[in-house]
Amino acid sequence: MSDFLNDRRSGLENAFFAEKDAILRRRLAEGDVKNTGLEALSAASGIKDKTILEKLSALHITGTSLTALSLVPMILVAWADGRIEQKEREAVLAGAEKAGVNGDNAGHALLKAWLSHKPPAELADTWKLYVAALSETLDQDAKHRLREELLGRAKAVAESAGGFFGLTQGISAAEKAVLADLERAFGV
Repeated sequence: MSDFLNDRRSGLENAFFAEKDAILRRRLAEGDVKNTGLEALSAASGIKDKTILEKLSALHITGTSLTALSLVPMILVAWADGRIEQKEREAVLAGAEKAGVNGDNAGHALLKAWLSHKPPAELADTWKLYVAALSETLDQDAKHRLREELLGRAKAVAESAGGFFGLTQGISAAEKAVLADLERAFGV
């Protein structure tokens, strides 16, 4: 199982960096070297739950893969309607900040690129495969908390734009479909 999860993690990292590969990958790798342990995982993901962080660390999950893990759902929801509204952009940036992805790191540069240009479709597929493999290694409680953490940020992005012209609260049908698809990756 460990090799399978490592293959999925590598696939996610490769899809995550498909466009801005060399420079951004090197910057995040340097950050992983400088920040080892649970603090680095927490900084990369915004996850504060020590139990989840310990389990991820035991699986040799890196800050790079956690950065991808935390950003991809927000980006997919933001692009669900084919465009990103200003309130969605702001919600993605706020969610990224909570996840420790800010202007000081490579993940933020990639995030800004994705806010301008929709990422490739393979990113969503790779993210789902990685989460499914990761979910098989976690107990139910840890999987539930991880799902709530990641999908909670994505749902906040969906709710940020409101309903019709921002006049009513609501999540669009396209955003609901993306959220449901992301949740299925956790085996729910």
